Amino acid sequence: MNSCWKGKCAVVTGAASGIGLELSKALADRGAQVRMTDIDSVRLEKAANSLGPDVSRSVLDVRDADAVREFIGQVALDSGRIDFLFNNAGILLAGEAHEFDTGHFDRIIDVNIRGVVNGTMAAYPLMVRQGFGHIVNTASLAGLMPSPLLSAYGMSKHAVVGLTTSMRFEAERYGVRISAICPAGVDTPMLEAAPLSGLDAIAWSPDVPHYLKRLAGTLCPADKVARDALRGVERNKAIIIIPARGRLTELVYRFVPGLVHAVGRRELAAELGERRGSAPGVS
Repeated sequence: MNSCWKGKCAVVTGAASGIGLELSKALADRGAQVRMTDIDSVRLEKAANSLGPDVSRSVLDVRDADAVREFIGQVALDSGRIDFLFNNAGILLAGEAHEFDTGHFDRIIDVNIRGVVNGTMAAYPLMVRQGFGHIVNTASLAGLMPSPLLSAYGMSKHAVVGLTTSMRFEAERYGVRISAICPAGVDTPMLEAAPLSGLDAIAWSPDVPHYLKRLAGTLCPADKVARDALRGVERNKAIIIIPARGRLTELVYRFVPGLVHAVGRRELAAELGERRGSAPGVS
């Protein structure tokens, strides 16, 4: 068992399903003391029960800075330290940006950006005082390149990558590590999420799993993402791109961006063509 994890205190947000659940499972399997959090109490209880008695669970809304600070402080008090924080909670919105309103952008900013900031600012000062710790932010390949029809999501993940890579230089001076997980398309319940409560329905959204397969190939299982992510964390990698074809895509974009742009335009045109075909009168 890797000593990087055994007996360490690890907090995972958005842990009730998908990558968060698989991270929690992989951490528990490696001997970590896992604190699972999620806003969905029913799914969280079911997820935590599936992992056995050695994990704890707490309902937490990452948008609430005071609640996050109180929770992280209590974890550190109970455990005497906090070794890992996985800022994983996130949401996805897909569609044409001109059919969104500011409320849609506000929601994704609140969860995907502010949620990461709230977790980071609760844990980071504690880690600085400890002289150790590792913050791991779930971003996306969409945070490293353009993602048409996922503009709000891509915006939020670019912000997470920017925060991670910029803070990393500051943090290393205090013995603290910061990394970002950047998976390509992942087979996760988030892709099939229902419309967000309190917001107007978006006029049209693509079939996200189908669209992501067009852009990035076969969706990666969440358990593989978790395993590869933890290997990247063990190696203290700044940006952990998963799977290998995602790393290849990022390299192509870095050195031959026009090729990625051409693929994006082609798949966008195909998706919008299907929209017009299924909904006469929509342009």
